[in-house]
Amino acid sequence: MAESNPLVPELSESETVGPETARFEELLLQASKELQRAQTPGAESRQIQPQPGFCIKTSSSDGKVFINICHSPSIPPPADVTEDQLLQMLEDDQAGFRIPMSLGEPHAELDAKGQGCTAYDVAVNSDFYWRMQNSDFLRELVITIAREGLEDKYSLQLNPEWRMLKNRSFLGSISQQNIRSQQRPRIQDLGKLPSAGYRGAETGPEKPRLNLWLEAPDLLLAEIDLPKLDGAVGLSLELGENRLVMGGPQQLYYLDVCIPLQISTDESRAAFHRKRKQLLVAMPLSAVPS
Repeated sequence: MAESNPLVPELSESETVGPETARFEELLLQASKELQRAQTPGAESRQIQPQPGFCIKTSSSDGKVFINICHSPSIPPPADVTEDQLLQMLEDDQAGFRIPMSLGEPHAELDAKGQGCTAYDVAVNSDFYWRMQNSDFLRELVITIAREGLEDKYSLQLNPEWRMLKNRSFLGSISQQNIRSQQRPRIQDLGKLPSAGYRGAETGPEKPRLNLWLEAPDLLLAEIDLPKLDGAVGLSLELGENRLVMGGPQQLYYLDVCIPLQISTDESRAAFHRKRKQLLVAMPLSAVPS
C-alpha cells in the first residue's frame, strides 16, 4: 500500500496551511462548522426564516449574551438514533453523529431592563426541535453544541453557566439566514469505520475522537480531537489509499482506521489548529463515491 505523510514541517506548527496548499486553507479551518458562514444569496444558497423556539441567557467578556434556539424544516435533521444509542456513541467517542445547525450573525438588542446586549439565532431542524422539547438530555446537548459553535465561529468565550428564559421564546428579532441549497453529505452513511490493527489497551495510547464528512463529492475532511496537545510537535500522520494512521508524541494517542474511499494521498494536506486542539486533514478522493 502506497503511503503519504501530509503533515510536513511547515504545516506542523501553523494553524493554516502554506501558500503552496492554499486550496485547502479555508477548508481546514472551517472543518468543524456545521454550516458555512452566512453569505450573499447565490446559486448554491437560499434564505430561510427560522421560527422561534426558546431563549437562553449567558454572558461573555463584553456583557450579556442571549441565544435564540430556533427551528426550520429547511435545516437537515441529524441521524435518526435513539437517546440510548446516542449516549453510547458519546460515551464511546464514536464519530458520525452531528447536529446540523445554522449559526446566525450577532445582532445588538436591549434586554428587559433596557440595557444593551448581544443576541444570536441558532436554527436546527424543526422535527428534531419538537423531539428535543420532550428530552432534557437532547435540549442540553443542543445548547452545548450551539454555544461551542458560536464560540468557534466568532472567537467568543461564553460563560458555561446559562439559564432559560421562562416568559420569552426569543429576544429581539429573528433574522433570515442563508443556508446551502444542497447540504454536504455526511460520511456516516458509510457506517462505522473499522479499525486496522488498533493497538489500544487500558495502559496504551488513547484512541482520539474522529469526525469525517464529505465537503464535496471529491473531498473528504477529517477532524481528530487531541485535547492533550498544544501543538503538532511529535505528531505523525500517514495516509494510504483507504487508510489513516496517526500517532501522538510520547504515545499519548494512536489512531488506525480503514476508510472505504480511495484517497489521493499526494494531494492530501493536514494542519494542527491550536485553539481547537484538533488535527484537520483534507483528503481529495481519486474516485468519487456513487
